[in-house]
Amino acid sequence: MSHGDGDHERYAHYVQKDKIMASALDGTPVVALCGKVWVPGRDPKKYPVCPMCKEIYESMGAGGDKDKDGDKK
Repeated sequence: MSHGDGDHERYAHYVQKDKIMASALDGTPVVALCGKVWVPGRDPKKYPVCPMCKEIYESMGAGGDKDKDGDKK
């Protein structure tokens, strides 16, 4: 498996928080909503959000902790 190529180098991807923590501790690869697999190592704030991850995330109801107006429930 290659972790050094693909568009994960150009985008910040959506991944479950517990998976990111586990990867940070033991170096296991993570799987983004769009299906990209890699070991995180870069600051995601420096990259645009992956359009496919964003589309999938939004179709899931945007996380469930905010209503459509953006107010916390």
